[in-house]
Amino acid sequence: MDRFVLTLRCQDRPGIVRAFADGVVAADGNIVESHQFSDPDTGTFTMRVAVDSPADVETLRSLVEERVAPLDATVTVRPEAQRRRVVILVSKFDHCLVDLLYRHQIGELPVDIPVVVSNHETARNLVEQQGIPFVHIPVSPETKPEAEAQLLDLVRQHDADFVVLARYMQVLSDNLCRELSGRVINIHHSFLPGFKGAKPYHRAHERGVKLIGATAHYVTADLDEGPIIEQDVVRVSHTATVADLVAMGRDVERLVLSRAVRRHAEDRVLLVGARTIVFD
Repeated sequence: MDRFVLTLRCQDRPGIVRAFADGVVAADGNIVESHQFSDPDTGTFTMRVAVDSPADVETLRSLVEERVAPLDATVTVRPEAQRRRVVILVSKFDHCLVDLLYRHQIGELPVDIPVVVSNHETARNLVEQQGIPFVHIPVSPETKPEAEAQLLDLVRQHDADFVVLARYMQVLSDNLCRELSGRVINIHHSFLPGFKGAKPYHRAHERGVKLIGATAHYVTADLDEGPIIEQDVVRVSHTATVADLVAMGRDVERLVLSRAVRRHAEDRVLLVGARTIVFD
């Protein structure tokens, strides 16, 4: 028996689970884990299932898709042992990158990292020490189209499933956002909505905030407005300095991004319009 992860998304109606289960049974499969959700706002049904089956991936896919064809459902099937391939982008701040590399090294993050890309040379030694190729692509207003073309070529060359912006301090163009729609995860200093742009923690300190946090979300053409995957906060008090806020912010950013990357890599995140359904 091999284990497979399947997801399904379609308009809600009676008989979805039965049709899906019929396909699994036809593949001599056994459902060992199942999560489902019916979204009342959009009428969308989503499901993530782990299945043990002696069938190969194409046979299982064909049998399930055949049974759910009348539902006009979107189905994905992946062998659980098949790890997602992720390209990581970083600038000068490397705390999120360091965390992802460590979790990858100890086997906590179920992904393969074929390359790390940066618009600075700062992280080269750190990355290459892990035996991972590092590619420096400088970015300026004049060279941005060429830089993004290089980036897209790398994504295709390495057959990457998704991209992670681990504090990559460049805004992706609308064209690139559309090309990689639903495949780019960003980390953002959330819960500071009035402090966008440079030095958000400095301005938050001036206003005496009591919560700071971070949001991992999918990148869209609307800056920092993409569907949210994961969020967390930490309380702060009036005694906290700017340096304290920055340090606490780094901690929560690392945690939130790693959670989001893992959930995406395990097919636990399904997009429904501008929202996400996240099966823990």
